[in-house]
Amino acid sequence: MLILHFSLFVLTGSAHEFNPEKAGFAVKFSDVISPYKIFSIFVLPEEEVTIEVSPERGRNSYDIEAASGKLLLEEVNKWRWQAPSEKGIYTIKISHDRLIDSMTLNIFVMVPFNEQNDGFLNGYRIGAYPRILSRKFPIYKPPRGFIEVSRENEDTFVSPHFKVKQFLCKQGSGYPKYIVIKEKLLLKLEFILERVNKEGYKATTFNILSGYRTPHYNDLIGNVKYSRHIYGGAADIFIDENPRDDMMDDLNNDGRIDYRDAAIIYDIIDGMYGKPWYQFFVGGLGRYRKTPVHGPFVHIDVRGFRARWGT
Repeated sequence: MLILHFSLFVLTGSAHEFNPEKAGFAVKFSDVISPYKIFSIFVLPEEEVTIEVSPERGRNSYDIEAASGKLLLEEVNKWRWQAPSEKGIYTIKISHDRLIDSMTLNIFVMVPFNEQNDGFLNGYRIGAYPRILSRKFPIYKPPRGFIEVSRENEDTFVSPHFKVKQFLCKQGSGYPKYIVIKEKLLLKLEFILERVNKEGYKATTFNILSGYRTPHYNDLIGNVKYSRHIYGGAADIFIDENPRDDMMDDLNNDGRIDYRDAAIIYDIIDGMYGKPWYQFFVGGLGRYRKTPVHGPFVHIDVRGFRARWGT
């Protein structure tokens, strides 16, 4: 298990107005460490999760508040929380000196994977996940559950600069909708967003052309069978700030929107490969050209090993 100290997320570079929204401490759960003031955890009904604070030097005591679920103190700054049996979003707040320094964890209790019926979940078409020997290829295991998305919760922040609705599958349907997101993908998106801003390219968030895809939709668009999108671990991104028109910005100021603009983001990300602090985020990286149906974009994922491609 790879453990990262939150200080590894601190980047250096030229001054920029972008605020990464980090707390003065980090929280660890599973193999993830997040330093962000808002972050998300995805669990199943009644699942237990251990939450541990990694404080800055000299800070010894943190408070935790959980309005729902069962919370048990294991040791100083370490707790075990059991999720409620009902799906939904539950909030845990961790703070130091109350309002001076705090972190909000939005914990999504998912609908278990096996509640599908013939590839449908409450009328929403999921489709069939490909069968594979998961013991041999664990990254291709079907998701444990699905986040239920409604009009009421789709604007919930899953991290400081990304909302639930940015990851919705593009297939047509009403609500509820269902998605899968990996926490590691959120960390990678925030990390890259900060790096891009440090390099001088203003971005308050990334426009996510494609986040989660159901296997059904993935088949419809002719994508590869084992796309990381169907596992909640991939995002196709571009910067869309000026103007906000669902199209990549002219990042190199040459008067055109083309693959050269995607190449800027691609090169920034690829330049981090091989650095010890980037090992946690290693995955796929692809660059795509403009077509009649979409602008240029960059694909990222958290598959756990290096893969590169470009068009």
